[in-house]
Amino acid sequence: MESSKARQIYLVLRDRIAGGHYADKAALPVEQDLAAEHGVSRATVRRALAALEEEGLITRRQGSGTFVSLDSKPRPIAADFSDALAHLTAMGRTTSVQLLAFGYEEAPATAAEALGLPFGAPVQRSVRVRALDGAPFSYLTTFVPEAIGRTYAEADLASKPLLSLLERSGHVLARATQSVGAQLATPDVAAALDIETGSALIALTRTVFDQDGRGIEHLAALYRPDRYVFRMELQRDRTSARWSPALRNEA
Repeated sequence: MESSKARQIYLVLRDRIAGGHYADKAALPVEQDLAAEHGVSRATVRRALAALEEEGLITRRQGSGTFVSLDSKPRPIAADFSDALAHLTAMGRTTSVQLLAFGYEEAPATAAEALGLPFGAPVQRSVRVRALDGAPFSYLTTFVPEAIGRTYAEADLASKPLLSLLERSGHVLARATQSVGAQLATPDVAAALDIETGSALIALTRTVFDQDGRGIEHLAALYRPDRYVFRMELQRDRTSARWSPALRNEA
């Protein structure tokens, strides 16, 4: 895609498809109508459509038109936001991981504050990319206090979920704080997640604490929104009219 206008049209159409404005197998407006809507040439529209076709979001049929094609797209992983730690442990056993970086360095200010460490204290920093069926969906940067990080090796982190390694080190996972926002993909993240630089990503920050209240992991995670979503079931308290996470029935 060469022009910024073509990219703008591509982003608008991709958002409409992802948001359900166009149903699966529905016909998109013809090139002439799209060109008139956006005030561009048909050649610019064709570049945008070519990018959508390359992603597998549409199919163009000669003489018939352009149609939404979602059958070949994997459904996004749905993570339960109210039970994230259990979900992460299970996901670690069903997805593949590529370890991009592993080492020790001084804790950046955000990680040191979250973990309750002095600024510049040594931490283990790792960068991992998780994939499902070969399709990358998350870019994970984690910081762990050095003493905990020394209890496992690089090979362990490349093959086992980090939370299980933390538990193996003798720490009981007691609670976590987390927040969700958005972030644009930098060139290195874009390359790892197979997306364009500047693409919007879900940004999650989480700090895990043990039973003694000590911070044992600080995570900065970036997710492709077309492959990973958060959900939460809520229930209403009739007496207070407040909503809270729904309780699950234990088997």
